[in-house]
Amino acid sequence: MKNLLVGQSGGPTAVINASLWGVLHEAALYPEQIGRVYGMRNGIEGFLKGHFIDLGASLDAGARERLKYTPGSFLGSCRFRLPEDLDAPVYQELLRLLEAQDIGYFLYIGGNDSMDTVCKLSAYAARTGSSIRFVGIPKTIDNDLVLTDHTPGFGSAAKFVATAVREIGIDASVYEAPSATIVEIMGRHAGWLTAASALARKFPGDNPALIYLPEIPFDQEAFLGRLQEVLAVRRNAVVCVSEGLRDRDGNFLCEYAASSSTDQFGHKQLSGCGRYLAQLVKERLGIKTRTVEFNVSQRCAAQEQSLTDLSEAIDAGAFGVRSAVAGKTGCMVTFSRNTPYSISYGLADVSLVCNQEKTVPREWISLDGSDVTPALASYILPLIQGSPSIPMKDGMPDFVYLQP
Repeated sequence: MKNLLVGQSGGPTAVINASLWGVLHEAALYPEQIGRVYGMRNGIEGFLKGHFIDLGASLDAGARERLKYTPGSFLGSCRFRLPEDLDAPVYQELLRLLEAQDIGYFLYIGGNDSMDTVCKLSAYAARTGSSIRFVGIPKTIDNDLVLTDHTPGFGSAAKFVATAVREIGIDASVYEAPSATIVEIMGRHAGWLTAASALARKFPGDNPALIYLPEIPFDQEAFLGRLQEVLAVRRNAVVCVSEGLRDRDGNFLCEYAASSSTDQFGHKQLSGCGRYLAQLVKERLGIKTRTVEFNVSQRCAAQEQSLTDLSEAIDAGAFGVRSAVAGKTGCMVTFSRNTPYSISYGLADVSLVCNQEKTVPREWISLDGSDVTPALASYILPLIQGSPSIPMKDGMPDFVYLQP
C-alpha cells in the first residue's frame, strides 16, 4: 500500500475540482493499493515548501459532494516550471519529500506546463529507479493540449462564452444608432474559446458578426472594411476577438496601445486588444463602440458549467487513478471522440504532450479569417450540453472553501 498525492496547477477552470473529486472517489475504491490521499497546497511549488494536507481528514461527505461544483482550484495553484537539467538539486529534494510521505502515486491536474512537470518528474524517477507513478490529468479552457480531442474545462468556458455573447448581442440590438461591441476572449495562440462565440448565433447573419482568431494574422484595414460591410446591413455589430491577435509581423495587437508585462515563464500578459480595436473603430468609422473583456469570468463561471464537461472531468480524474494503480507512469489521460458523441479514455506519453500546442485547423476558419466554419461549431456543440444542479444556500451557490 502506498499513498497518493494530487495537485492542481495553472489557471483554474469551472470543473478542475470535479477532476479532483474523481481522484478522491476512485482512490477510495482501492483500499489495498492506496492508503492516504494527500493534496498539494499550491501545486508543486507549495509541496516543495512542505505544504500539503490529508484530503480524507479535510473534507466531510457534504463538502466533498459540493467540491464537484466549486470553481477555482480548491487546493490552490501555482505557475512553476522545474529546471530542464535533471541534475538540479530540486529533483533530489522532491523525491526525498515524496518518499518521506510514502507516496506511490502522483497525479497532477493541469495544462501544458503541468504536463511538463509530470514529464520531468517521471523521467527523474526512471533515472533513479523510483517506483512512484506520475500521471497527468488534463485541464485547460484553452483546449490547446495535443493528442486529446479536447480538454476538461473547455466545454464549460465555451458555454459561458456562447451564452454571454448571445446576451450581449441582444443587449446591443436595442439601440437605433449604429454601434460596434468588441468582445475580448482568452486565447494566446489558440482560438478555440473565441470560436465558441459562433454558438451564440440564433439564425444566419446573427451576432457575432465577425470572429477573429490568433491563428490568422490580423489585418486592421481588412477588419475595418469587413465591419463597414456588416454595418451596411445591420445597425449593431458584435465582434469577438482573441486576446492574442497578432499582426503580420507577429506583434500582439494589445502592444499597439501599451507595453505588455511578462509572467515568470516569459509569456506576455495579454490585455487591451479589445480596447485598442474599439478605439480604432471609433476614430476611423465614427460610431459608438464599447469593449467587453470576459477575463477570469470565462474560467470561473460555475453557473454555466456544462454537465458533459463536468462528467468528463470526473472521469478523467478517475481514469488517472486507475492508470496509476495499473502501473502506468509518464503519461497523460486523453479523450477520443466517438460517433454518436461519447468519449473513450486513453493515455498518451506525456513527453509528446508538454510544450506542444494544438491550434484551430485552418480549414475550420473562413478564407478571409473573419469567421469560423460550421464544422468548428459542430465540434464544440456536444461539449456544452446539459446543466448540473448547483448546490444553493440562501440564494447563493454553496461552494466549498479550503481555509488558509
